[in-house]
Amino acid sequence: MPEAKGKPLVVEQPEVKISWHSLTINETVHKLQSHIENGLSTPEAETRLAQYGYNQLQEGKRTTFLQMVISQLNNFVVILLVVASIISAFLGEWVDASAILAIVILNTIMGVVQENRAEQALAALKKLAAPDAQVLRNGRRETISSTKLVPGDIVFLEAGYFIPADVRLLEAINLRVEEAALTGESVPVQKNESIILENDASLGDRKNAAFMGTTVAYGRGKAIVVSTGMKTQLGMIASMLQSVENEQTPLQRKLDQLGKTLGWAALAVCGIIMVTGVIQGGDLLEMFMVSVSLAIAAVPEGLPAIVTISLALGMREMINRHALIRKLSSVETLGSATVICSDKTGTLTQNEMTVTRIWNDGHFVEVTGRGYKPE
Repeated sequence: MPEAKGKPLVVEQPEVKISWHSLTINETVHKLQSHIENGLSTPEAETRLAQYGYNQLQEGKRTTFLQMVISQLNNFVVILLVVASIISAFLGEWVDASAILAIVILNTIMGVVQENRAEQALAALKKLAAPDAQVLRNGRRETISSTKLVPGDIVFLEAGYFIPADVRLLEAINLRVEEAALTGESVPVQKNESIILENDASLGDRKNAAFMGTTVAYGRGKAIVVSTGMKTQLGMIASMLQSVENEQTPLQRKLDQLGKTLGWAALAVCGIIMVTGVIQGGDLLEMFMVSVSLAIAAVPEGLPAIVTISLALGMREMINRHALIRKLSSVETLGSATVICSDKTGTLTQNEMTVTRIWNDGHFVEVTGRGYKPE
């Protein structure tokens, strides 16, 4: 179908609910107002990019520096230390006040630095993970960033390529796609562009389509982009993950409980000492000063620093094992997990099989070595 000339074409946003796998190739191309032989023109692609946005998964708002600082201070024990520091300064105990405040500041700096490093490392990894795509534009095959793909683009698929968006296949020559990360299918799926499926066909049964985040294991093909960014199947999963509410970790709950217990206990003990001293004839101001001093002494100044240092060491150990932790508290949370619900194939495992033992002529032969290099 030729593209409209003159006034830029405005296409209605393709919805995920459209069953592209139940449409013929011509119907799909017609709905997306594209052209199989020439693809989209550059002006039309730019118009659609402005309308649909970049082909990338949206994230929640990045944590700002101020939010990182507040999260480190949003702890009952730390609040107790800040209050103790203020009271010490009010009483003229500048050395104690400075020492307590220094502990709070160092603890905050350490936590913010560790989490900021993790955020920067994740951002760098995302830039490296942004693949290019082979696309048909203006009748020519071009290489562009996959983030600039739009619905209606014609893309080329070859062995080793990432599927850059959700696509409806136009041509499949011995094409097999590795979909383990999305559907859990342990073997590459043979694709066929000519079949027409029912509207309610499951993802694993959609042999005439391919999905963002999967890879071409074998063969080659050509496809038309039907959904990008958060409209893809992968984007729908990302949307569900973003809707999960953040909860306090077990360690944070325990520290808050400990801080409150110590705070109320210190107040009770100080109140008893003050009342007892006054009853025995002590000076009211003097007994108040003694009670406040005891309350300050009861606050565990070193607890936040010890916790932060321990978690930071755990984070460093996990980084050495190639596990990147975004938040310090996640280190303890992972250690507290008793049940992990996860897909296996392509998630916990690499969807690769190697021979380790062979039965031959009545006896076993052990196979040594590691690695997976299919020929």
